[in-house]
Amino acid sequence: MKRSLLVFLAAGALVSNAAMANADLAKAKNCMACHAVANKVVGPAFKDVAAKYAGQKDAEDKLTQKVLKGGSGVWGPVPMPANTQVNEAEARTLVKWVLSQK
Repeated sequence: MKRSLLVFLAAGALVSNAAMANADLAKAKNCMACHAVANKVVGPAFKDVAAKYAGQKDAEDKLTQKVLKGGSGVWGPVPMPANTQVNEAEARTLVKWVLSQK
């Protein structure tokens, strides 16, 4: 029983650390200059993005490309610029994290 509890707690810590690491990646890649988790800044709140794309099979691929190449017209008149400081693996990690925000 003790071992099961330790495994459960360790797994929870890993998930928590992964979520924190993804938030840190968002800060390091300057996502937070225009976005926040819960509030609209220049761009939409990550929670709003997650809600809009919930259940869409192609959301991860579509949003990964938007992070890399930029986009416009979905969230208002201010376009999101291409993020040349982000590689594709980082973009996919960021998108997965954004889509996990509830």
